[in-house]
Amino acid sequence: MRVGERARPRTQSSLAIRGAEGPWFLVNASPDARQQLETLPREDVDGVRASPIAGVLLTDSEIDHTAGLLLLRESKTPIRVFGGAGIEHALRDTLLRMLERFCGVDWHTLEPGSATLLDGSSVVVEPFQVGDATGFVFRDGGGVVTYVPGLERLDDAVLSRFAASDLVLVDGTFWRGDELAHLGISDRTAADMGHVPLSGPGGTLEALAILERPRKVLVHINNTNPILLEDSPEREQVSHAGVEVAYDGLEVEL
Repeated sequence: MRVGERARPRTQSSLAIRGAEGPWFLVNASPDARQQLETLPREDVDGVRASPIAGVLLTDSEIDHTAGLLLLRESKTPIRVFGGAGIEHALRDTLLRMLERFCGVDWHTLEPGSATLLDGSSVVVEPFQVGDATGFVFRDGGGVVTYVPGLERLDDAVLSRFAASDLVLVDGTFWRGDELAHLGISDRTAADMGHVPLSGPGGTLEALAILERPRKVLVHINNTNPILLEDSPEREQVSHAGVEVAYDGLEVEL
């Protein structure tokens, strides 16, 4: 059976971040966005129907990371959305067009390798490519957070960003490259779906284990991944490598 059937329930991968000054920003808007946003402090909400966030940053155009935008359609002001030009192009005639019929969209294009100060916030974001998807480095004062929920390649440039971070939130989708085929679900491999598997030579876990500086946390974990089971040998390997498994409600302050 799929391990998700007896693991702790989790909503789909998303992140809320704010700096020492300014409001919350949502990184990827999952179909569970409404439930997730309800956990943010209510004092940040200005009005009954207002959103508790000041904008949404997108790492890619996948439906699991963008469908939640529609849940924000009753905002009193146009939703500020940040992402690459390719993401805007992919969404322009679908989700973004639908939002324009409601609250409107205020799109901000982010360029890879270019740092941008988020309006009204002390947080600076710098996107970088990890294949077809985007990773984000967030800086606020001396704190550095790197968020990569979809990791298609693991090269020296990516590892250097990880090593220079205080906190790394990284793709833990699959334990093995042939995980779906092994379970009889699909013939598609982790690589086919744009993910580096955790286990084996060249896997993400091997690379994370040798990093000393950052706190390392796995996110975007598929319900087929045995690390979701807290008593599994795979979970033990993750812990032995000094890596954590994210859960709903995880809070980190730098």
